[in-house]
Amino acid sequence: MRKLSIIFVFAFVSTISSIGQGATDSIPEIGLSTIAWANDGNSYITFPTDIGNLEPLWFEANLIPNFYIRVREDSRLMGVVTPQIIIRMYQEESFPVRTPSYIPQLTLYYLLSSEKCANSVSLFGKIAHHSNGQEGDFLLENGDVNLLSGSFSTNYYSLGIIKTNYNSRYDAAQFFGTSIKVFPAKLTPDLDGRYSLYRWNSVFSIFKMPQKYDHNKKKNASVSLKGESTWMFGEVDDWSAFSLNRLNLSLTFYYHPEFLEDIGFFAQIYHGMDYYNIYFEHQINVLRFGIMTEKLRF
Repeated sequence: MRKLSIIFVFAFVSTISSIGQGATDSIPEIGLSTIAWANDGNSYITFPTDIGNLEPLWFEANLIPNFYIRVREDSRLMGVVTPQIIIRMYQEESFPVRTPSYIPQLTLYYLLSSEKCANSVSLFGKIAHHSNGQEGDFLLENGDVNLLSGSFSTNYYSLGIIKTNYNSRYDAAQFFGTSIKVFPAKLTPDLDGRYSLYRWNSVFSIFKMPQKYDHNKKKNASVSLKGESTWMFGEVDDWSAFSLNRLNLSLTFYYHPEFLEDIGFFAQIYHGMDYYNIYFEHQINVLRFGIMTEKLRF
């Protein structure tokens, strides 16, 4: 696991350091809706070809519809309501879909720049709920977490900043975001000592423009790369303060071929805590493939 973590960090840092700012002549406009979309993530469905220690799945689906609330398109303040749902269908008898993750959230974005441009800084704040819709006891009689019917529920707040810029050398839009996430202890009594209540998250993404990019026509990005890291603070089991178990890492490559309109193909490698609600005590290492939506609004 230590070697895998080092590989993740090296790939993440190398990607950032290898991309220069470049000149900013004739740069496209990047509004708050695009910044929010890049920060919130993508809807996807995986293929049943996962490589790693995740339970055999027919698919994992992440559904992230965004509803924008703003006075007009060029507003510097915008709200986003997102009823996110993650589901997994297991390769077992009757193909069960167990304890889906329900993550409704409200995010406010504020663009510090007075004009909509590619080089900007934005602030955001988020309130979210995460549960699995079950009502059984959290623990079994032997003290293990009740994965099949145990109730999982928590809430969190997040504050962060996003730096956006356009790289003319590579004809690409770049986003770097960092944020702090807090889970109030009083709202998560069952998770005390088992679940990190304070987390530092950083995300870097780059979206390569299509070769035949026309500023008068809105087209999807053809290639993108996204790296994400999360460090979990606080008391978690018997982990030391610098245990690598506290580090979650992911790297996602997306390709949108010309013959498809709104979807493309992605490959992702993930290492760290399982993000699927009550399965959080599982440490997973997985390489997976699937289809993903990535509709940008440049």
